[in-house]
Amino acid sequence: MTVVAIACAAVAAFLFSRSVGLQHDAVRAAGPGRRLEAGALGRVVRSRAWLGGTALGLAASGLHLVALSLAPLAIVQPIGVLSLVLTVVRRGDAAVPRVRLVVGAVCAGIGGFVVLSAGAGWATGTTVDVWPGVLAGAVAAVAGLCCRGRYRCLGLSTAAAVLFGLGSAVMRAAFLELSPGVAAQGLVLLVAGGWLLHQAYAAGPAAVVVGATTVLDPLTAVVAALALYGESPHVPPAIAAAQAGLALLAVTGVLVLARSVPDRSHHPTSEEPTMPGQRILIGADTFPPDVNGASFFAGRLAEGLAARGHDVHVLCPRPHTPSAPSAAYTVHHARSVRTPFHPAFRISTPGRAREAAGPLLDRLCPDVVHVQSHFAVGRALLAAARERGIRTVATNHFMPENLLGYATLPGFVSRALIRLAWRDFVRIYRTADVVTTPTPRAAELLDGHGLPNPALVVSNGINVAHYAGPAEPSEGFAALFVGRLDAEKNIDELLRAIAPLPGVRAEIVGDGTCRDDLVALAGRLGIADRVRFHGFVPDGELVRIYRSCHVFCMPGTAELQSLATMEAMAAGLPVVAADAVALPHLVEPGRNGFLYPPGDVGALRTAIARLAAGPDQRAAMGEAGRAAIARHDIATTLDRFEELYGLVSPAVAVRRVSRTFR
Repeated sequence: MTVVAIACAAVAAFLFSRSVGLQHDAVRAAGPGRRLEAGALGRVVRSRAWLGGTALGLAASGLHLVALSLAPLAIVQPIGVLSLVLTVVRRGDAAVPRVRLVVGAVCAGIGGFVVLSAGAGWATGTTVDVWPGVLAGAVAAVAGLCCRGRYRCLGLSTAAAVLFGLGSAVMRAAFLELSPGVAAQGLVLLVAGGWLLHQAYAAGPAAVVVGATTVLDPLTAVVAALALYGESPHVPPAIAAAQAGLALLAVTGVLVLARSVPDRSHHPTSEEPTMPGQRILIGADTFPPDVNGASFFAGRLAEGLAARGHDVHVLCPRPHTPSAPSAAYTVHHARSVRTPFHPAFRISTPGRAREAAGPLLDRLCPDVVHVQSHFAVGRALLAAARERGIRTVATNHFMPENLLGYATLPGFVSRALIRLAWRDFVRIYRTADVVTTPTPRAAELLDGHGLPNPALVVSNGINVAHYAGPAEPSEGFAALFVGRLDAEKNIDELLRAIAPLPGVRAEIVGDGTCRDDLVALAGRLGIADRVRFHGFVPDGELVRIYRSCHVFCMPGTAELQSLATMEAMAAGLPVVAADAVALPHLVEPGRNGFLYPPGDVGALRTAIARLAAGPDQRAAMGEAGRAAIARHDIATTLDRFEELYGLVSPAVAVRRVSRTFR
């Protein structure tokens, strides 16, 4: 009969797992807060998901009661741990190594407990008064309801598990004594446990609910069996100690599970935005007033999303020079330190980023977190968001070559550091729900370096209309570069290319570590009078410079997209660019510009000379560039990210489903 009991308990565990999944989803759809209110409860019990889950739960309970009538509690009850495994696998949390380890520990603890219990001889005594069990259940219920914050789900689940364990023990006593009164008391305990279980659904992830109930329920039942009606095993002290150790392992596993499994739903707080959009937290390790492509994109993203009615917040390192606060979005600063390679660029240390990320998430409870890097702020937000079950989008602007350009290192050292940098990147970004990158070539790079899931291509986008307008070319022929004056940009190639071309000058906009070297190179080449270094310029002046030049040159070999090249195309300039990384996605040779082999100064010179001699060709290429860049308009980028936020944010789906019940 024991074999039949175990089989019934195993099937019951499967049905219970499905029941929990359906009921959990129904509760979350009807009431997205941490508490299940009376009004929401009415919507829950009318939903098909809840009714289906309840039917499965009743079937599971029936099989479980059959199993209880055929075998001792300590054998039947622990088999329910199978429902934890099934829930974790079905919800996708088994992909997290820590979760797999914790679930394995729980199963080992309960499995060992079952094996030791099954091998023991059990004696059934005389039933005693069960009212102490009812009183213990009431105390457990009050304790669970008093839990707050992150551990509310675990507290409620624990209380429900205690009530279920006590109820099972009392029901077994009722079977043995054929006492309707005792059965009624057991039924009260089971109904109260079911109500607490639904409160736990509203408060946290299904895996925590299942883990607590399947582990603490049998342990409570065993204690109740000993105390309420004298069912006791005949085991030596060593076996009893082993059982206690295995039980402790299982309980510890559940406690760790509560911190390891993300809650896949959003919990609104008093700070829930009243606007129809989402609350979005952007994490950026570089943000205006920093001057670089990732910073510019993060700023445009925040401004564009806020203009569309979203409640946008940004977490970034505190800048060297405070900027005026934006009226469109809210910026939160993490404490920062100065970097050794740039006097005005500051970063947050991992510790300071973590101390800012967690409390900010707890206060804001955003619908989605969108990080722009895997450095201190980005990784702190990804980790903290995962702990809280907040969905994440991660955009990549990273190329290790951009960082190593600041250091002069032997080639083998640089290559080793690049491999380590990519490995660290993949380790962090693999935890995000969605990873995006601006170009197909960038997506190929991520795939080639081991990112588990394909990155989605979403252009960084620019405000195309902002750069459009009539050309205002100056006298002579001007080749323009815009960007950081750093090693990987290879601006020296542009200077060397124009040196033998009389009448061609270079306009260099931007600043960086190589500026002094480039000024000196222009002097050595004898073209100092044909090279103008503008430094950083205001946006309005930059637009004027685009319109006053004749061709845009991008010799950089570490461009994931190149916003400056996109801006130049929007301004109607033909482009000459290195045939490297993402630049071929922008430049179609012979149509809107030319590509040249990286480092081939002669080929660069030939392309510039050809455009200098062909005004009609320049005009045609400029128009082709305007047409090609239209698909990269920032409005399209914002559309795409809004779509992704809706897909990854359960709060949006919860709100939509909730409205259908009203």
